[in-house]
Amino acid sequence: MLYWLTQQLTGVYSGFHVFHYQTFRAILAAISALAFSLLAGPSMIARLSRYQIGQVVREDGPKSHLPKAGTPTMGGALILAALLVGTLLWANLADRFVWTAIGVTFAFGLIGFYDDYLKLVVGNSKGLIPRWKYFWQSVAGLATAATLYYMAQAPADTTLYLPFVKKFAVPLSAAPFIVIAYLMITGMSNAVNLTDGLDGLAIMPAVLVLAALGVFAYVSGNSVFAEYLAIPAVPRAGELLIFCSALGGAGLGFLWFNTYPAQVFMGDVGALAIGAAIGVVAVIVRQEVVTLIMGGIFVAETASVILQVGSFKLRGKRIFRMAPIHHHFELKGWAEPKVIVRFWIITLLLVLLGLSTLKVR
Repeated sequence: MLYWLTQQLTGVYSGFHVFHYQTFRAILAAISALAFSLLAGPSMIARLSRYQIGQVVREDGPKSHLPKAGTPTMGGALILAALLVGTLLWANLADRFVWTAIGVTFAFGLIGFYDDYLKLVVGNSKGLIPRWKYFWQSVAGLATAATLYYMAQAPADTTLYLPFVKKFAVPLSAAPFIVIAYLMITGMSNAVNLTDGLDGLAIMPAVLVLAALGVFAYVSGNSVFAEYLAIPAVPRAGELLIFCSALGGAGLGFLWFNTYPAQVFMGDVGALAIGAAIGVVAVIVRQEVVTLIMGGIFVAETASVILQVGSFKLRGKRIFRMAPIHHHFELKGWAEPKVIVRFWIITLLLVLLGLSTLKVR
């Protein structure tokens, strides 16, 4: 909205030209979302506490988690609200990619909200039945994947690329593209949700990955930069830098309250939405493989659950003391802050590795 206003005012004062720069608007989007989170956070946490919307702690988990019972959750709604503020204020709302990203993020957020609502408000400990949860995730994921394919405007929009391989470019037909995009969106959504088990564990890696994806979006949307770096040029993808910045700022604002010891948890409403946002941006900028590298913590958390369940069903034995894998390290004696910070450090290294693919081809 403010971006549109500054466009109208450019003819009055040339200084408003600065708002045409995506990098400048990205900074403003991050600051706006961060400020909203910090200002609105205390009242939201107080309201969640007033309505006794608190975390339920598993009795078979680490004993150090028992004091967390009753901590307000569903704080992911704060992230989504801040994201909307930052994006609507500073993004070009005529851009189809911006609305696609907003749409799928809030669709998955709504699924998570309903799941949290059933668990925490209605009192249904199981929440949304898993098959229905996956059904609606699949509906949203497939709809988004099909939309991206059939609205593609350039060959690069539907071509598969690999990092570190300069000339690898495989055009995808409808079926493989939709399957890959669907798996990326729904898979990343559930991966972030599995990672969200410790204070600040999921949100900081998500912010780091989103920051890197914002860089990829910016250079992909600029044909000169894309050609120089030998990466896919995706026209108008640059506006996703504003979306990623807004979500990153919202995430940092949430981390202010979610850092150890957490005052609030994001719940499924936040985790599912953030994961879907990462997935859809990765698909749009054609960096699915790089995103899996940068989000290696999310991949490892998911793999640990799959391996644990598979091993127990096939062999009757567990591989880890507890899955997801962050609980395994807790039960080995690592203090919660140590697990969190070490996972952050690993993510930072993986993000730097992902960014190196901009030059190493």
